[in-house]
Amino acid sequence: MSRIETTQGALARRGFADATAAVRILSQWEADNEYLLDLVADAADPDLALTGLDRLTDAVPGLLNRLAGSHRLATHLVGVLGNSESLGRHLLAHPEHLDWLDADLRPLTAEAVRAELLRAVGADPDAALPVATDPVGDGLRLAYRGHLLRIAAWDVCDPEPIEVMPLVASALSDLADATLEAALSMGRAKVGPNGLLTRLAVVGLGKCGAQELNYVSDVDVLFVAEPVLGEDGAPLITSEQAVSVATRMAAELTRVCSAFTAAGTIWEVDSALRPEGKAGQLVRTLASHRTYYERWAKTWEFQAMLKSRPSAGDLTLAQDFVDMVAPMVWRAAERENFVSDTQAMRKRVVAHIPARDAGREIKLGAGGLRDVEFSVQLLQLVHGRVDERLRDRATLDALKALIDNGYVGRDDGKGFGLAYQFLRTLEHRIQLFHLRRTHVLPDNESDLRRLGRSLGYARPAEQVISIWKHSGQRVRRLHERLFYSPLLDAVARIPSKDLRLTESSAEDRLKALGYADPKAALRHIAALSQGVTRQAEIQRQLLPAMLGWFATAPNPDHGLLAFRQVSDTLGSTPWYLRALRDEGMMAERLARILASSRYAVALLQRAPQTMQMLADDAELAPRSQADLCAEMRSAAGRHTDPVHAVESVRGIRRRELFRIAAGDLLGMSDVLVVGDALSALASATIDTTLEIARRASDAAEVPEIAVIGMGRWGGRELSYASDADAMFVMEDSEPGAPDRTKIAGAAISELRRLLTRPSADPPLSLDADLRPEGKGGALIRTLSAYRNYYSRWSSTWEMQALVRADALAGNRELGAALMDLIDAKRWPDGGLTPAQLHEIRRLKARVEAERLPRGANPAKHTKLGPGGLADIEWTVQMLQLEHAHAVPELRTSRTVEALRAAQRAGLIDPQDAGHLEAAWLLASKIRNQIMLVRGRGSDSLPSDNRELAALAELMGYGPGESSHLLADYRRVTRRAHAVVERVFWGLAEGDQRPH
Repeated sequence: MSRIETTQGALARRGFADATAAVRILSQWEADNEYLLDLVADAADPDLALTGLDRLTDAVPGLLNRLAGSHRLATHLVGVLGNSESLGRHLLAHPEHLDWLDADLRPLTAEAVRAELLRAVGADPDAALPVATDPVGDGLRLAYRGHLLRIAAWDVCDPEPIEVMPLVASALSDLADATLEAALSMGRAKVGPNGLLTRLAVVGLGKCGAQELNYVSDVDVLFVAEPVLGEDGAPLITSEQAVSVATRMAAELTRVCSAFTAAGTIWEVDSALRPEGKAGQLVRTLASHRTYYERWAKTWEFQAMLKSRPSAGDLTLAQDFVDMVAPMVWRAAERENFVSDTQAMRKRVVAHIPARDAGREIKLGAGGLRDVEFSVQLLQLVHGRVDERLRDRATLDALKALIDNGYVGRDDGKGFGLAYQFLRTLEHRIQLFHLRRTHVLPDNESDLRRLGRSLGYARPAEQVISIWKHSGQRVRRLHERLFYSPLLDAVARIPSKDLRLTESSAEDRLKALGYADPKAALRHIAALSQGVTRQAEIQRQLLPAMLGWFATAPNPDHGLLAFRQVSDTLGSTPWYLRALRDEGMMAERLARILASSRYAVALLQRAPQTMQMLADDAELAPRSQADLCAEMRSAAGRHTDPVHAVESVRGIRRRELFRIAAGDLLGMSDVLVVGDALSALASATIDTTLEIARRASDAAEVPEIAVIGMGRWGGRELSYASDADAMFVMEDSEPGAPDRTKIAGAAISELRRLLTRPSADPPLSLDADLRPEGKGGALIRTLSAYRNYYSRWSSTWEMQALVRADALAGNRELGAALMDLIDAKRWPDGGLTPAQLHEIRRLKARVEAERLPRGANPAKHTKLGPGGLADIEWTVQMLQLEHAHAVPELRTSRTVEALRAAQRAGLIDPQDAGHLEAAWLLASKIRNQIMLVRGRGSDSLPSDNRELAALAELMGYGPGESSHLLADYRRVTRRAHAVVERVFWGLAEGDQRPH
């Protein structure tokens, strides 16, 4: 050998870990064989390959010369030796098998492999019922190992190991079928003449049935037996005799394959998936199997039968079994709790992984092979009931069918498939080393290095770990989306017959679900689902579940119409249907919203892309005022035209209104959260629009302006239909400078105009009627003017209005300065005078007499009716005006916060406070839900029965329970009104108010 290539340094650089031993071995080579050295240096484990080659050269004289003359043999041999210590030992014991490697390694046909293995046990491959003449089976074991050697060489020498993995798995499965056939021929020989009178079918299950075996797998099988029939059609032996004979043959087959002998073992035959498991009889007739699966089989057993396939023995009988059980397999998803039971089974598997292996389990761990297989099988079992295109046994073939037919997204499916092939290839290479059944990633550097080199990685150990982790994360994410999808559970609950409806039966089903106009619903369904496009395919998957979800909401017909309208707008958008199919709760949430709220639908139709937030709980949480202001100012800053700038602000407001409404409709926000969120949104919108209006002014300098929120806005208690009550204050002019009130007033007018320009978006009206002197007063005043006014002329109603004042937009310093003046006015020392208390009560009586709309039913009016919002708010405000000077906790603009502070201070009985709070929250929620249902606001409970029913359902009542809502409202407001009579009016029980 050339000394240039065999120095320790050179060999170490070429990948040899033990360069000293390598030099010693290479020095014994008689000829210069650079090609062979290159092969060894490129092997998965150069040291292992060189050591194996050294041992073989001792056992096989002239081997090096033979390798020099056959590059094909050299390549195949070194590839095997560098990957498998076990196959190296086999070749050392059986060097005649070197001939298997000096050939074209393309896999033989299944028939050819079967014939070779039958001949290995002395059986005639052309016989109808082959009978072996080899009673021991060593010939079978050696023939099996020879074929395994060829497959391994083909595998490890292929330049694309991950791509070739499915073909390798299929070849291993063909080899398993042939092995079972040969072992059965030995069993037939052992039982004697009755073996020829008995039909025994071996049905492959699991990886064997799917033709995706590993190098070392338990081979899952099930046995079926019947007597052979004579020419007259009568059985030649009884069924009981056939089962008895077949049981002995099956037991011998199992022993032959599983036994450990000097010639080696093959693999375990596992028949535990048979009826009743290991406790059940090993062999049954077809009729016995049918009885079991029709009466007693559990859900998981049908999932196991998904991969059943004729494997060996009487293939016709095996096919009869597969055909018999298939309809039951494809009805399994209709079983009660099918999806949740399957999900629970997967969780149990993960929970039982030994702690020492939990982080390295390629097969059973989270993100492992089982996650892919369970996901694919669950999708198949749910959707394959009516879509026969999905009924493939092999995981990758089934995944491709799911992708091609729109059940899994192309990118997701491709990633799922590649991750699965990588994990299976990794599993194969780990098993190949010792030919042991293992699925655990090694944790030592040398094994990881060998694995990485066998896959062609430049940084072998590092890349194996990083790619394995990346694949696991990818699998885990998609598994969680697919396997735990509410869509899957919803579709599984729909009987197969209802997924195959004729037009007339579909109309009846829609009517039964609660659709008022089933004919129109059918037209929408047809428009959404007809055609052969991928869009139509996905819609056909979505619609069964969506129709059911619409039916559980207040207005199914409107939900379906809105879904069609949104789909017409977004159907060709890449993310839309994919997100509905894959993104957890998104489809169910969308269905709930579309069939519940005209208000939310109108917002969604203006900006359909906002529905993406339904996929994530965090996205439905309201955003802070600071974040909204920052985004609005940034968006407005991109436009010089004030109209366009405000349009961008209103677009953000539209999106945020949908976020708030969606969280409300889905029960993720209570009334207080909604009120705070709507108020923060109004504050950000007004603040940004005010800045736009000031920039747009023709004046050389526009004074600083602050906006004081009043009423429900000031209390951060806005409803969807509320206007924003406001006062405006401007900075004082310098002494001697011109009065800039007109300039500021013009900016305010522009602010109001920009906010209320005609648009499909909900308007935001600024109401300034609560300013000093009301409608007759100046629109805006300076800080000094407010100081003068409050020190001289303000009236009691103005003092009360200021209770809910807060600086919410515009210049902060200016707003804070005015709030200092307001605090001195609204929290007067000593509280209310008797005259002021009398004036407040007189005003309240006037409001009750004059402001209730004509024809309105006071008992149903949430604002002005007895125990309604006005009753409660006036009562709380009176307590604040009387006691806030002494109880600082009462100094808040928020009604409920003030009420709770009054209770803590002992100013109101806890039970009375509870009645007031319950009524305020209920009335506020009803007002909000009316706006969501109808798309327009109202202070009165609906008189239309359909609208009342929709409101009741949105409030959490069941179908037909609108009367319960009315009863609850009357009870709650009656109790609150009694408290108002005592606390606000000062009346004892039975007293009447003075007129």
